[in-house]
Amino acid sequence: MDENKNSQVNLPETTDSCVKCDAGACSGGCCDGDVGRCNLTSTNWLEDVPENDFEIVEVLFKNTRRGFYRNSTHIPLKRGDWVAVEANPGHDIGRVGLTGRLVKNQMKRVNLRKDAEILRVFRKAKPADMERYEQAKAREEDTMIRSRKIAVDLGLKMKIGDVEYQGDGNKAIFYYIADERVDFRQLIKVLADVFKIRVEMKQIGARQEAGRIGGIGPCGRPLCCATWMSSFVSVATSAARFQDISLNPQNLAGQCAKLKCCINFEVNTYVEAVRQLPAKDVHLETKDNTYYYFKADALKREVTYSTERNAPVNTVILTAAEAFEIIALNKNGIKPDSLKPDDNGKKGSSPFGDLLNQDAINRFDKKKKKKKKKSGGEKSADNVPNSKGGDKPGKGDKPNNKPKQSEGGEGGKGRQDRKQRPPKPKRPQQADQPSHGENGQRQPRPLKTFRPRQPKDANASQNGNVQGEKGNGAGD
Repeated sequence: MDENKNSQVNLPETTDSCVKCDAGACSGGCCDGDVGRCNLTSTNWLEDVPENDFEIVEVLFKNTRRGFYRNSTHIPLKRGDWVAVEANPGHDIGRVGLTGRLVKNQMKRVNLRKDAEILRVFRKAKPADMERYEQAKAREEDTMIRSRKIAVDLGLKMKIGDVEYQGDGNKAIFYYIADERVDFRQLIKVLADVFKIRVEMKQIGARQEAGRIGGIGPCGRPLCCATWMSSFVSVATSAARFQDISLNPQNLAGQCAKLKCCINFEVNTYVEAVRQLPAKDVHLETKDNTYYYFKADALKREVTYSTERNAPVNTVILTAAEAFEIIALNKNGIKPDSLKPDDNGKKGSSPFGDLLNQDAINRFDKKKKKKKKKSGGEKSADNVPNSKGGDKPGKGDKPNNKPKQSEGGEGGKGRQDRKQRPPKPKRPQQADQPSHGENGQRQPRPLKTFRPRQPKDANASQNGNVQGEKGNGAGD
């Protein structure tokens, strides 16, 4: 009867064909938040191969925790099955991540000790196991917040990053970060009394915490530690020096405030390329100057030399082959006239130049079209007087080979009349207001007298007299 009940259990569907995602959770469900992230999943390439049997299976738990368990009862398991495994004490719930002979290779990759104790797989998870597992998982966030307050009250310099409950809810793992050694013995006693569980403290680094939280890197993509990286290698500043990266802490640091893991990705390629270049302490001798190593492009195999040790003065760019040739000549006591006599140190055009001229600043400027001069117009060059007054045409004048019109024509008479018009007479000056004095100096004009305006309610007779006086004056 128990077997029939187990066969009717509606457990989460298995995901044999799982697609990885960038955000840490994939659409297929293989990297569910309950069992970890996509960077812990692996493909079983020998799944369809016959006789692909191995007694030990890999089980994935929350976050980055994994374990290897012995399937001593030979339960038919496949990737994605929820199982109840042995724990100390009690049992834990996890999902099968890998089966078959590849598990043996996985154990070597994680450096599992040969004398390590391998626990057993009890059974496939029952509905009661899954219900208890969900209840324990719901307590994790509240436990983390309360444990942080307890650590602050105790004055411990540590940060509790996450809490993971065991599948049966009897034990919890507290992940913490600390720069110094922390004595958390009193903390363990307080946590055990408050939550009534067994407490296990596990210290993690800043890289592991960034991988657990996730985020977006400066490259615009999700963090590598949260998507596909499962092991962390130490990063040194020498890797940045090999790649000629500026040693700026703000540019080299990642979200975890440590050196970026991606600095190690291409360092081996640069190391091999630098070995094929001349040494930095080798100088090039010519008849005129001594050239010192300034910088190099390892991937293009080009070296820049300068006449000064620490300044780009008279720089010359040479390929590695050309530099080795000059070094060989100097060893034989021969000094060439110059390093590159053809172009005198000028850099040639790059093969990856802008062929479409898309980087030009004036590519959107509209070119002004020159206006064409009208041919055969009314005005000709003969009628325009020369600025210098001579007969020869000026710089901007063009010689006109057209025949001149006869003077007897109507058009010629009109032009001559316009040219020979007498000037307008000047306005005669008034005798009573001479503009110039005896000495020839200009005299000022007399000031106008101000007459007050009479009011409107004045006597009509007076207005008449005034008007009469005005009329007489006008008649005179």
